[in-house]
Amino acid sequence: MSSRLPASSRAPLGLIGFGAFGRLIAGHLSRHFHVHAYDPGPAHDPTPADIVPASLAEAAACPIVILATPVSAISEVVAAIRPHLRPGVLVLDVGSVKMVPARIMAEGLPAGVAIVATHPLFGPQSARAGLRGAKIAVCEVRGGRAGRVAAFLRRAFGLDAILTTPEAHDRDAATVQGLTHLIARALVQMEPLPTRMTTPSFDRLMQAVEMVRHDAPEVFDAIERANPYVAEIHRRFVAQTARLVTELAPEGTGLVRAA
Repeated sequence: MSSRLPASSRAPLGLIGFGAFGRLIAGHLSRHFHVHAYDPGPAHDPTPADIVPASLAEAAACPIVILATPVSAISEVVAAIRPHLRPGVLVLDVGSVKMVPARIMAEGLPAGVAIVATHPLFGPQSARAGLRGAKIAVCEVRGGRAGRVAAFLRRAFGLDAILTTPEAHDRDAATVQGLTHLIARALVQMEPLPTRMTTPSFDRLMQAVEMVRHDAPEVFDAIERANPYVAEIHRRFVAQTARLVTELAPEGTGLVRAA
Protein backbone atom coordinates (compact mmCIF):
# COMPACT_ATOMS: atom_id res chain seq x y z
CA MET A 1 0.00 0.00 0.00
CA SER A 2 1.37 3.38 -0.94
CA SER A 3 1.69 6.07 1.69
CA ARG A 4 -1.00 8.63 2.28
CA LEU A 5 -0.83 11.68 0.02
CA PRO A 6 -0.51 15.13 1.65
CA ALA A 7 -3.93 16.64 2.32
CA SER A 8 -3.20 19.58 0.01
CA SER A 9 -2.74 17.28 -3.00
CA ARG A 10 -5.82 15.10 -2.50
CA ALA A 11 -8.73 15.72 -4.88
CA PRO A 12 -12.34 15.42 -3.67
CA LEU A 13 -14.16 12.16 -4.34
CA GLY A 14 -17.88 11.62 -3.79
CA LEU A 15 -19.01 8.28 -2.36
CA ILE A 16 -22.72 7.51 -2.64
CA GLY A 17 -23.45 4.69 -0.21
CA PHE A 18 -21.66 4.24 3.11
CA GLY A 19 -22.61 0.74 4.13
CA ALA A 20 -20.15 -2.07 4.91
CA PHE A 21 -18.52 -2.02 1.50
CA GLY A 22 -18.61 1.77 1.19
CA ARG A 23 -16.77 2.04 4.50
CA LEU A 24 -14.22 -0.53 3.37
CA ILE A 25 -13.23 1.31 0.21
CA ALA A 26 -13.49 4.74 1.85
CA GLY A 27 -10.74 3.78 4.27
CA HIS A 28 -8.41 2.96 1.39
CA LEU A 29 -9.47 5.81 -0.89
CA SER A 30 -8.95 8.39 1.83
CA ARG A 31 -5.19 7.92 1.39
CA HIS A 32 -5.49 9.52 -2.04
CA PHE A 33 -8.69 11.61 -1.99
CA HIS A 34 -10.80 13.79 0.25
CA VAL A 35 -13.74 11.36 0.49
CA HIS A 36 -17.15 13.03 0.78
CA ALA A 37 -19.56 10.25 1.78
CA TYR A 38 -23.35 10.25 1.56
CA ASP A 39 -25.71 7.48 2.62
CA PRO A 40 -29.51 7.70 2.44
CA GLY A 41 -30.02 5.45 5.46
CA PRO A 42 -29.58 6.22 9.15
CA ALA A 43 -26.00 6.14 10.43
CA HIS A 44 -25.31 3.13 12.64
CA ASP A 45 -21.60 3.82 13.21
CA PRO A 46 -19.70 7.08 13.60
CA THR A 47 -18.07 8.46 10.46
CA PRO A 48 -14.26 8.09 10.56
CA ALA A 49 -12.38 11.34 11.12
CA ASP A 50 -10.81 11.35 7.65
CA ILE A 51 -14.18 10.97 5.85
CA VAL A 52 -16.31 14.08 5.21
CA PRO A 53 -20.06 13.55 5.78
CA ALA A 54 -21.84 15.07 2.78
CA SER A 55 -25.25 15.61 1.26
CA LEU A 56 -26.16 13.84 -1.97
CA ALA A 57 -25.62 17.08 -3.89
CA GLU A 58 -22.20 17.67 -2.32
CA ALA A 59 -20.99 14.14 -3.02
CA ALA A 60 -22.31 14.21 -6.59
CA ALA A 61 -20.56 17.53 -7.29
CA CYS A 62 -17.09 15.98 -6.87
CA PRO A 63 -14.93 15.30 -9.95
CA ILE A 64 -15.05 11.57 -9.21
CA VAL A 65 -18.22 9.90 -7.97
CA ILE A 66 -18.47 6.26 -6.85
CA LEU A 67 -21.87 4.59 -6.54
CA ALA A 68 -21.59 2.03 -3.72
CA THR A 69 -25.30 1.32 -3.54
CA PRO A 70 -27.25 -1.91 -4.18
CA VAL A 71 -27.74 -2.79 -7.84
CA SER A 72 -31.49 -2.65 -7.24
CA ALA A 73 -31.15 1.07 -6.33
CA ILE A 74 -28.85 2.11 -9.18
CA SER A 75 -31.62 3.56 -11.36
CA GLU A 76 -32.94 5.72 -8.54
CA VAL A 77 -29.44 6.88 -7.60
CA VAL A 78 -28.55 7.79 -11.19
CA ALA A 79 -31.67 9.92 -11.46
CA ALA A 80 -30.91 11.60 -8.13
CA ILE A 81 -27.32 12.55 -8.90
CA ARG A 82 -27.87 13.63 -12.51
CA PRO A 83 -28.74 17.30 -11.74
CA HIS A 84 -25.65 17.72 -9.55
CA LEU A 85 -22.95 16.24 -11.81
CA ARG A 86 -20.40 18.57 -13.35
CA PRO A 87 -19.17 18.28 -16.96
CA GLY A 88 -16.23 15.90 -17.27
CA VAL A 89 -16.97 14.03 -14.02
CA LEU A 90 -16.04 10.36 -13.78
CA VAL A 91 -18.77 8.09 -12.38
CA LEU A 92 -18.05 4.53 -11.31
CA ASP A 93 -20.19 1.82 -9.74
CA VAL A 94 -19.07 -1.20 -7.70
CA GLY A 95 -22.00 -3.57 -8.27
CA SER A 96 -21.74 -7.37 -8.38
CA VAL A 97 -23.19 -7.44 -11.89
CA LYS A 98 -22.18 -5.16 -14.71
CA MET A 99 -24.57 -5.25 -17.68
CA VAL A 100 -27.53 -3.78 -15.80
CA PRO A 101 -25.65 -0.91 -14.05
CA ALA A 102 -23.68 -0.10 -17.23
CA ARG A 103 -26.86 0.24 -19.25
CA ILE A 104 -28.63 2.32 -16.59
CA MET A 105 -25.66 4.68 -16.20
CA ALA A 106 -25.17 5.06 -19.96
CA GLU A 107 -28.85 5.87 -20.50
CA GLY A 108 -29.37 7.99 -17.38
CA LEU A 109 -26.24 10.12 -17.06
CA PRO A 110 -25.48 13.21 -19.19
CA ALA A 111 -23.41 12.78 -22.34
CA GLY A 112 -20.43 14.65 -20.88
CA VAL A 113 -20.03 12.19 -18.01
CA ALA A 114 -17.33 9.51 -18.27
CA ILE A 115 -18.50 6.11 -16.98
CA VAL A 116 -16.48 3.13 -15.78
CA ALA A 117 -18.27 0.07 -14.39
CA THR A 118 -16.23 -1.85 -11.81
CA HIS A 119 -16.68 -4.91 -9.66
CA PRO A 120 -14.28 -5.39 -6.74
CA LEU A 121 -13.96 -9.17 -6.46
CA PHE A 122 -13.56 -8.94 -2.71
CA GLY A 123 -15.55 -7.76 0.28
CA PRO A 124 -15.20 -6.78 3.93
CA GLN A 125 -14.48 -10.39 4.95
CA SER A 126 -11.98 -11.35 2.25
CA ALA A 127 -10.18 -7.98 2.35
CA ARG A 128 -9.41 -8.00 6.07
CA ALA A 129 -5.71 -8.52 5.39
CA GLY A 130 -5.58 -5.74 2.79
CA LEU A 131 -6.23 -5.23 -0.90
CA ARG A 132 -2.88 -6.14 -2.43
CA GLY A 133 -3.33 -8.96 -4.92
CA ALA A 134 -7.14 -8.83 -4.80
CA LYS A 135 -8.97 -8.68 -8.12
CA ILE A 136 -11.23 -6.00 -9.55
CA ALA A 137 -13.05 -6.00 -12.89
CA VAL A 138 -12.88 -2.70 -14.78
CA CYS A 139 -15.26 -2.11 -17.71
CA GLU A 140 -15.22 0.81 -20.11
CA VAL A 141 -18.70 2.24 -20.63
CA ARG A 142 -18.11 5.76 -21.92
CA GLY A 143 -15.35 8.35 -21.97
CA GLY A 144 -12.22 6.25 -22.48
CA ARG A 145 -10.97 6.35 -18.88
CA ALA A 146 -11.08 2.66 -17.91
CA GLY A 147 -7.39 2.15 -18.69
CA ARG A 148 -6.37 5.03 -16.44
CA VAL A 149 -8.62 3.77 -13.66
CA ALA A 150 -7.09 0.28 -13.91
CA ALA A 151 -3.56 1.71 -13.86
CA PHE A 152 -4.31 3.77 -10.74
CA LEU A 153 -5.82 0.78 -8.93
CA ARG A 154 -2.75 -1.31 -9.67
CA ARG A 155 -0.30 1.40 -8.65
CA ALA A 156 -2.08 2.75 -5.56
CA PHE A 157 -3.50 -0.43 -4.03
CA GLY A 158 -1.69 -3.35 -5.68
CA LEU A 159 -4.98 -4.62 -7.11
CA ASP A 160 -5.14 -7.08 -9.99
CA ALA A 161 -7.26 -4.86 -12.25
CA ILE A 162 -8.86 -6.90 -15.04
CA LEU A 163 -10.00 -4.90 -18.07
CA THR A 164 -13.10 -6.56 -19.47
CA THR A 165 -16.59 -5.83 -20.78
CA PRO A 166 -19.87 -5.88 -18.84
CA GLU A 167 -21.08 -8.88 -20.86
CA ALA A 168 -17.86 -10.88 -20.44
CA HIS A 169 -17.87 -10.08 -16.73
CA ASP A 170 -21.41 -11.27 -16.22
CA ARG A 171 -20.80 -14.49 -18.18
CA ASP A 172 -17.89 -15.42 -15.90
CA ALA A 173 -19.54 -14.13 -12.71
CA ALA A 174 -22.59 -16.30 -13.37
CA THR A 175 -20.42 -19.31 -12.54
CA VAL A 176 -17.83 -17.77 -10.22
CA GLN A 177 -20.31 -15.98 -7.96
CA GLY A 178 -23.63 -17.51 -8.94
CA LEU A 179 -22.58 -21.00 -7.89
CA THR A 180 -20.49 -19.95 -4.88
CA HIS A 181 -23.31 -17.98 -3.29
CA LEU A 182 -25.93 -20.59 -4.18
CA ILE A 183 -23.93 -23.42 -2.59
CA ALA A 184 -23.05 -21.28 0.43
CA ARG A 185 -26.70 -20.37 1.01
CA ALA A 186 -27.71 -24.04 0.75
CA LEU A 187 -25.05 -25.11 3.28
CA VAL A 188 -26.06 -22.36 5.71
CA GLN A 189 -29.64 -23.61 5.52
CA MET A 190 -28.40 -27.16 6.31
CA GLU A 191 -26.77 -26.09 9.59
CA PRO A 192 -25.74 -27.29 12.11
CA LEU A 193 -22.87 -28.91 10.21
CA PRO A 194 -19.92 -30.87 11.64
CA THR A 195 -17.18 -28.71 13.14
CA ARG A 196 -14.87 -31.26 14.84
CA MET A 197 -14.41 -34.29 12.61
CA THR A 198 -13.79 -32.52 9.32
CA THR A 199 -11.40 -32.78 6.38
CA PRO A 200 -9.17 -30.02 4.99
CA SER A 201 -11.35 -29.83 1.89
CA PHE A 202 -14.51 -29.40 4.00
CA ASP A 203 -12.78 -26.75 6.11
CA ARG A 204 -11.90 -24.80 2.96
CA LEU A 205 -15.48 -25.12 1.78
CA MET A 206 -16.69 -23.66 5.06
CA GLN A 207 -14.13 -20.87 4.79
CA ALA A 208 -15.75 -19.95 1.49
CA VAL A 209 -19.15 -20.00 3.19
CA GLU A 210 -17.89 -17.65 5.90
CA MET A 211 -16.64 -15.17 3.29
CA VAL A 212 -20.16 -14.63 1.96
CA ARG A 213 -22.34 -15.58 4.95
CA HIS A 214 -22.75 -11.99 6.15
CA ASP A 215 -23.20 -10.34 2.76
CA ALA A 216 -26.19 -8.02 2.65
CA PRO A 217 -29.33 -9.68 1.21
CA GLU A 218 -29.27 -7.30 -1.75
CA VAL A 219 -25.83 -8.63 -2.73
CA PHE A 220 -27.16 -12.19 -2.95
CA ASP A 221 -30.21 -10.94 -4.84
CA ALA A 222 -28.10 -9.05 -7.38
CA ILE A 223 -25.77 -12.00 -7.97
CA GLU A 224 -28.55 -14.56 -8.36
CA ARG A 225 -31.25 -12.48 -10.06
CA ALA A 226 -29.75 -9.49 -11.88
CA ASN A 227 -27.17 -11.44 -13.88
CA PRO A 228 -28.87 -12.63 -17.10
CA TYR A 229 -26.57 -15.67 -17.38
CA VAL A 230 -27.13 -17.13 -13.91
CA ALA A 231 -30.36 -18.99 -14.67
CA GLU A 232 -28.63 -21.24 -17.22
CA ILE A 233 -25.76 -21.94 -14.80
CA HIS A 234 -28.30 -22.87 -12.12
CA ARG A 235 -30.09 -25.19 -14.56
CA ARG A 236 -26.87 -26.95 -15.58
CA PHE A 237 -25.70 -27.32 -11.99
CA VAL A 238 -29.01 -28.77 -10.78
CA ALA A 239 -29.14 -31.13 -13.77
CA GLN A 240 -25.60 -32.41 -13.14
CA THR A 241 -26.26 -32.79 -9.41
CA ALA A 242 -29.49 -34.69 -10.06
CA ARG A 243 -27.70 -36.97 -12.53
CA LEU A 244 -24.97 -37.79 -10.02
CA VAL A 245 -27.49 -38.46 -7.24
CA THR A 246 -29.40 -40.80 -9.55
CA GLU A 247 -26.23 -42.66 -10.55
CA LEU A 248 -25.31 -43.13 -6.89
CA ALA A 249 -28.77 -44.34 -5.80
CA PRO A 250 -28.86 -47.96 -4.55
CA GLU A 251 -30.66 -50.54 -6.68
CA GLY A 252 -34.32 -50.94 -5.83
CA THR A 253 -34.93 -47.38 -4.64
CA GLY A 254 -37.16 -46.57 -7.57
CA LEU A 255 -34.72 -44.03 -8.99
CA VAL A 256 -33.91 -44.53 -12.64
CA ARG A 257 -30.21 -44.55 -13.33
CA ALA A 258 -28.98 -42.18 -16.02
CA ALA A 259 -28.12 -43.87 -19.30
